[in-house]
Amino acid sequence: MEERRHTSSHYEMELQEIKNNLIYLGALTEQAIHLAMQSLTDRNTEIANKVIANDCEIDKMDKEIEEKCIKLLALRQPTAIDLRFITTAIKITGHLERIGDMAVNIAEKVVQLNEEPKLKPYIDLPHMSAIVEEMVAKALDSLIKRDLKIAGEVRQIEQEVDDLNEQIFRELLTFMMEDSKSIHRALLIMHVSKNLERIADHAQGIADMVTYMITGESVRHIEKEAD
Repeated sequence: MEERRHTSSHYEMELQEIKNNLIYLGALTEQAIHLAMQSLTDRNTEIANKVIANDCEIDKMDKEIEEKCIKLLALRQPTAIDLRFITTAIKITGHLERIGDMAVNIAEKVVQLNEEPKLKPYIDLPHMSAIVEEMVAKALDSLIKRDLKIAGEVRQIEQEVDDLNEQIFRELLTFMMEDSKSIHRALLIMHVSKNLERIADHAQGIADMVTYMITGESVRHIEKEAD
């Protein structure tokens, strides 16, 4: 049976506003990741500081979206499908805010790295970042299009990020064992890699919430039935 939707035009406008704000917040976080990694590859501390300064806008949007969702829940009577969207929006904005924090963490490590000689050419990290950015973009695209297939693609990509993080860790460990003077820089690069991996986890979290929004079931339950 098809789920009924709310008939109030003003209510529909409020829902659309939340969706638009989520898209905007998503764009801000995607930009933060991209700029943080650009500051690393270009050794541009000015860009890194810009990422750090712009985080307040992400935090502001996170708070605004959550407040709008809570207000809508309190003052309206959402139907089942809209209730899932609103509760999902609260979860997704939390993931996006954390992604913004991870981008700031990367930028802060870049500021320190740029003060020292370059340890090694950055090859795997930009590749890892490109995959992570794709995951975030796909997760948000699945939300906008309400597309289960795209949400599933996000989960399939995540293993590539985990593998790259492990590869980078092993390589940097070798650097540290061979030259103690490289330890500080290697640890900073490890932190960058780890934050990219965490962003991938949050992108998967968004995709999982989109799956719940569309189906009304958790990903864990769906995967269990598929086994």
